[in-house]
Amino acid sequence: MTYCVGILLREGLVMIADTRTNAGLDNIATYRKLNVFEKPGDRVVALGTAGNLGASQAVLSLVTDGLEHPDTGELETIWSVGSMFAAAQFVGRAVREVYRVDGPALERKAGGFEVSILLGGQIGGGQLRLFMVYSAGNFIEATADTPYLQIGEHKYGKPILDRAIDEDTELYDALKLGLISMDSTMRSNLSVGLPIDLLVYRRGALASELNHRVEDSDPYFGDLRHRWSEALSAAHRAIPRPPYVAAPGPLQASEQ
Repeated sequence: MTYCVGILLREGLVMIADTRTNAGLDNIATYRKLNVFEKPGDRVVALGTAGNLGASQAVLSLVTDGLEHPDTGELETIWSVGSMFAAAQFVGRAVREVYRVDGPALERKAGGFEVSILLGGQIGGGQLRLFMVYSAGNFIEATADTPYLQIGEHKYGKPILDRAIDEDTELYDALKLGLISMDSTMRSNLSVGLPIDLLVYRRGALASELNHRVEDSDPYFGDLRHRWSEALSAAHRAIPRPPYVAAPGPLQASEQ
């Protein structure tokens, strides 16, 4: 299991992913799940992955090593696609190719073919876009109405984003909220954990502004976790207790 979130804003893009891989209580490892393909002045494309680790790594290998284009017959890679929409189509084809080769065996032996991918970035003079690619290779896109997308163990962090994120949120406020969302997920699900990889990209820059790994000893993240817990405790104490009093039952009424 993992947790990965992408947030598309007027100012730019934030993507965050954990690194924990869990194949049982005694088999926990760390793998990068947020991979950034960057050529300054040309493109910044980030892929966050969730699901079966072997299938995810196979998809990443295809998008970097190349996949034959069905129309031209030419080898296509994440470095050669001309737009983010073309990149989403390309990643979808890579997912379907991995399913063609490995899907039947995974369904027989491993309980199914599970891969989901967040794809965000900007290529050349094209638009900054954020997509979520499903196991079938189809995809949806983040919009002004729904400016963030999540994959993996998303339910614990979603309420925070629902309440606080919109497309006008400032870039580093969105990063802070994304980290709070990650902390809430980590507290409720042991299969999500540190280190955390994050990307901050400013629209039109064609170079990442921040590409960083948050380790267990990171002082800011430790302070954020503490402050958020204290803020939640203070908030619930500041809200009055419910005024509801149970009505007396029939026996209580007769005794009175």
